[in-house]
Amino acid sequence: SKKLFDVTKESQKTRDKYGPTQFAEQVLIARRLAEAGVPFVRVGRAWWDSHGQNFETHQELVPELDHVMATLLDDLAERGMLKNTMVITLSEFGRTPSINASLGRDHFASAWSCSISGCGVVGGSVYGKTDAKGDKVVEGEIGAARLFATIYKA
Repeated sequence: SKKLFDVTKESQKTRDKYGPTQFAEQVLIARRLAEAGVPFVRVGRAWWDSHGQNFETHQELVPELDHVMATLLDDLAERGMLKNTMVITLSEFGRTPSINASLGRDHFASAWSCSISGCGVVGGSVYGKTDAKGDKVVEGEIGAARLFATIYKA
């Protein structure tokens, strides 16, 4: 199993696709673990909280997340794994729709989002809606129980 964590076993081209960051390497390792049959893999991206300097923080974090997750989904699809592998992007809280005094966004349990890909989930689907200010869910509210029921069913 130690070999699964050795990303040098991947081609340079594959490593370059994912990118040079620690998060990219961890996601590549997650793909390797899934490919080897590990049924559940979690990758945590440290320091996502943007209670201050939200705009600067997200200029760094969001492009990395977008790139690495798109690469993972493409890689899984090319390997024929996406139909049997579910990829979930989720955090413990949503973020306030308003900016605080430190130019950041705080934890917000009233409305949050996640993305689910693979295992038959139709790509590009959107479910639910908040009010115009993003303060509360006005359509299609899903609690944790229904979210996880969807995950387990798929």
